[in-house]
Amino acid sequence: MLYKVRVESAARDNGRAIATALAELIEPAAQAVSEFAVGGGWHIEAYYNQRPDLVQLSARIAELLAICPPTLSLEQVADQNWVALSQTALPPVAAGRYIVHGSHDRTSVPRGPRSIEIDAGEAFGTAHHATTLSCLMTIDRLARTRAFQQVLDLGCGSGVLAIAAQRAWPRARVTALDNDPTAVAVAAANCRQNGVSRIAVRLASDSGPPLAACRTYELVLANILARPLIALAPAIARALAPGGILVISGILAGEARELRAAYAARGFRLASESCMAGWTTLTLVRVPLRTRPKSARRVGPWPAPRPARSRVRAGARRSG
Repeated sequence: MLYKVRVESAARDNGRAIATALAELIEPAAQAVSEFAVGGGWHIEAYYNQRPDLVQLSARIAELLAICPPTLSLEQVADQNWVALSQTALPPVAAGRYIVHGSHDRTSVPRGPRSIEIDAGEAFGTAHHATTLSCLMTIDRLARTRAFQQVLDLGCGSGVLAIAAQRAWPRARVTALDNDPTAVAVAAANCRQNGVSRIAVRLASDSGPPLAACRTYELVLANILARPLIALAPAIARALAPGGILVISGILAGEARELRAAYAARGFRLASESCMAGWTTLTLVRVPLRTRPKSARRVGPWPAPRPARSRVRAGARRSG
């Protein structure tokens, strides 16, 4: 048997934040989370393998989101693939030029280069999560003024960002990379379904070259989490060409300062910053070495010393 937790929210942003907390920020994480518009509010359902403590769960949501403890209800349900079933209830999402939808909406959404069909399964990325939506909107904005030949989607999940990039720049060579074999299989299937044959979908463990290559990519997309993004900063800096663009997300609002500092130390300049439902997306530019101030240049593999009085606050961690 599985256990279904229900909670209602009057505001859409609060509902999305609660759904994100249940799916990503509270341990144990829910196996599947669904959001529904009900009347003038939002209805969230989360599925668990073991019976959760509602009092503790409500208190944890309140603590993370700085809201009053929400009222939760619990019921037992039959054991099914709730990850797949929950996604069949997700409506199409408009993100800039794109309309992202599941296979259940195939007949109701017009086909074309702006339509992206995604069945994420157990991989992340349906455009219903604020981080994915924000990245898609950033790709849309970049496509209006920039052209790229080499694009990397790092931590590709369902492959939705790689597919969006290929649609925006049809002549680009796009690499989709993930360390989860399930995500790689899902991304490859979604690429086939969307007819984008130029995307190379690779497993990170046996794909050293994409990040080991020096100054190869003109655009890197990384919608993962703050801790991995900080750890990957040196490798991303090596892989991105001077003047290249980096779009990073999966960053809680309170973590943005630390991410900005980590990438500034690697020669990146902030181009834009957006916040959606408590999640931040940063667009950064890899500054050519000759244009950086002397204090930002490095002559060895060791990290640049920090100013004696600077302090960077540590962050926290991050379905669709």
